[in-house]
Amino acid sequence: MEAPSVISNLEKLLSQGRESALLRFSLGNEYLKIRETWVAIFHLKRALELDPRYSAAWKLLGTALAEGGILNEALDTYRHGIEVAQQRGDQQAVKEMSVFARRLEKKLSS
Repeated sequence: MEAPSVISNLEKLLSQGRESALLRFSLGNEYLKIRETWVAIFHLKRALELDPRYSAAWKLLGTALAEGGILNEALDTYRHGIEVAQQRGDQQAVKEMSVFARRLEKKLSS
């Protein structure tokens, strides 16, 4: 299934009042796949408003912000996401976001 079809289906669920962190995360993920970075950021931020403990959303938001060139906010997002993932015991997310954060730190310091 192509991304626009997936997006259309997800947007339809949203328009039916089925808002959830998972739905917003899924929309953010699909929009990021087709390089609609700003729309992805919007949905990912909304996912985190709905569930601030959603470590995968923190990771994807950091990625979207970095792709959008908002590097300082991306770094802050990864750092916060690492804290959330540690609290949840999500070690894989901690490792991944730590790697992404280190890369951004190097990029910002050069």
